[in-house]
Amino acid sequence: MLRENPDATDVRIYGSNISRHAPALAACDVSEVEPHRVSNAAYAEFALDFCRRHAIDVLIPPRRLDALAPYADAFAADGTKLMCSPAAAVSTLTSKSLTYEAAQAIGVPVPPWWIVSDGEQLRAAARQIADAGSIACVKPAGEFSAFGFRILDDEPLRMKDLLAPARPVASVGAVADALDRAADQGEKVPEFIVMPYLDDPEVSIDCLSAPGGDMVTCVARSKDGRYRHLLDAPALTAIAQRLVSHFRLAYLSNVQLRHWHGRPILLEANPRASAGIFQTAFAGVNLPWAAVRLLLTGDPGRLAPLRLGGRVAVTESVMAVGPSEPVPLPEPMVPPEPLLPPRPVVPPKPVIQPEPLASPVPAGATAVSAAPLV
Repeated sequence: MLRENPDATDVRIYGSNISRHAPALAACDVSEVEPHRVSNAAYAEFALDFCRRHAIDVLIPPRRLDALAPYADAFAADGTKLMCSPAAAVSTLTSKSLTYEAAQAIGVPVPPWWIVSDGEQLRAAARQIADAGSIACVKPAGEFSAFGFRILDDEPLRMKDLLAPARPVASVGAVADALDRAADQGEKVPEFIVMPYLDDPEVSIDCLSAPGGDMVTCVARSKDGRYRHLLDAPALTAIAQRLVSHFRLAYLSNVQLRHWHGRPILLEANPRASAGIFQTAFAGVNLPWAAVRLLLTGDPGRLAPLRLGGRVAVTESVMAVGPSEPVPLPEPMVPPEPLLPPRPVVPPKPVIQPEPLASPVPAGATAVSAAPLV
């Protein structure tokens, strides 16, 4: 969407990822491997150095915003515009618990939630949700995308479950034991959030806003398997607008809603673009390019009226990601000694020919099988 911008501006794209094999890097003109599992300060230093070396004009971070937001002035001093909301908003929205507290305070409906870090707390939270007649789910309470999400279900596995597409399901006991086992082994256990597993449809609202939280436009899309419905839903986009305004979100952000007891409920609010923002092109807008224009000039450019009410399908695509590398294959194993003695060879039974009929049917006659009539 950046290359196919309505201004026909030539764009050169630089990117980084923790894996040099990441498919997204294949779309970049220049790519590098970035450090993995480093402190916020170390990650910010990497990003600043990257932008200096490559004379980057605009940095659009898809992750680690809490590491970069406090350094907006440092990026600007080096000639790089950082596409990011205020550091205070990023800090709040990186914590799901703080997000729910702030949203609840301004009247945005949120689910009941519990923050847990050990097995006992998780069991107690799941029990309260079950007593209220709902299924619980758990996920990390920080910025971890969908990684670590599990539906907590102790019901026996049914045949229709085996034949249906796999779901991220785990028992309460298995997850609780995993938390306690990690603590016993000296691993760092992050905080998890436990909440009811909310109902479909899930609605993702991609937002474009000016600094200070003034909404320019937004596109809501519901998820239904591989299909996405572009919604004309003012009641849902009003929730997103309230959050964008309250947190003073700038440029690209995303609000996710699900439903509970028939009401739309906040699932997440992210101060960054969603991974599916490219789908908004089918609504007739180029939100990433409008955000770049807004950051550089203060003007998002002319935006066409939204085309809503349509449906699009998300399909797989194949792309080259660079020269192939040899994949090490395991060494052939020497067949082990048989654990059981070989089965004895049983000779085939002799075939016994039947005796000929005593009075064969004469040639030319018809053989009839007689049976009693009923």
